[in-house]
Amino acid sequence: MSLEYTHQPDYFLFAQLLMRHIQQHMQKHTNADHAIFDLSDIYQLFRQDLASATTNLEGILNIADEYKVETLYGDQKLIQQYKMDIENNALMMQFHVAALQALREGKALLPPDSTLQE
Repeated sequence: MSLEYTHQPDYFLFAQLLMRHIQQHMQKHTNADHAIFDLSDIYQLFRQDLASATTNLEGILNIADEYKVETLYGDQKLIQQYKMDIENNALMMQFHVAALQALREGKALLPPDSTLQE
């Protein structure tokens, strides 16, 4: 008897959900150049998929930090740096100022090419 493992997490879908959440958050907080998200909010955002909010979060963040925004200086990554603070149950993100400003001005998020990802 062979049991095949068929569930594969959709990292790109969760990265897209996370980026839309970041986009909405940053449009509400127009003076911020960083954000701190509670990991329980990320868990809710990922529709209570515990694996994606814990074990697979690093892989999702690796895709999310490849999203770019068109700026006067060319396409720039939105996420400059991120850090997970497990003790405080938080995800901290720092953003590129020019990319963040362009996003607030209505420029679109440019997703990474999924065919190039490993």
